[in-house]
Amino acid sequence: QVQLVESGGGLVQAGGSLRLSCAASGRTFSSSAMGWFRQAPGKGQEFVAAISWSGGSTYYADSVKGRFTISRDNAKNTVYLQMNSLKPADTAVYSCARGVVAGITNEYDYWGQGTQVTVSS
Repeated sequence: QVQLVESGGGLVQAGGSLRLSCAASGRTFSSSAMGWFRQAPGKGQEFVAAISWSGGSTYYADSVKGRFTISRDNAKNTVYLQMNSLKPADTAVYSCARGVVAGITNEYDYWGQGTQVTVSS
């Protein structure tokens, strides 16, 4: 069984930064791609960023490209999302997910509960 636990959310002013963490249990973390998603109030889930098993490949939604950075530390079973130049439109619940393969993918099988990010104007 895989468990994913996000942390690092909070309230920040526009232009500020936050770093989200996603701690994973299970021995397959280092062989799986990981992704970050978000869901704003009244909206559907939106892909944010993904990273391959080694961290050698990353992929971002156009809305966050150049502002957000995804990274991972396989020794710590943790994936991160560094968010800079935050905008009110970034307000959402952010969740991490485990990919079903090692490379960048659009298929995920385990999800965390999410952490709230609120950006004030």
